[in-house]
Amino acid sequence: MTIKPITVARIFSLEGDTRISKALNILRDEIGIMGATVLRGIEGMGASREIHTSSLVDLSLELPLILEFYDEPDKVVKAIETLQSRLHFDHVVSWPGHAHLT
Repeated sequence: MTIKPITVARIFSLEGDTRISKALNILRDEIGIMGATVLRGIEGMGASREIHTSSLVDLSLELPLILEFYDEPDKVVKAIETLQSRLHFDHVVSWPGHAHLT
């Protein structure tokens, strides 16, 4: 097994934000990022402290979305800079990690 240093990044948004699909396309087509996933939350809150949730009573289309991606640290920094310059996301976080490759 090979262990490779990576950086993991997350972009937090809400359903209906078309920038998530655009960002995924940029990561795939222009940057060639190693891996990316879009996750749909069942409940969450942001800076406004407003809870976004799904329930049978309130069928909200503003559930949390997370675009998570990873690659070599320099490539992730470049990806974040590219996405921020073009799509202007408010909530982006990143941290170091390790890929365990076989």
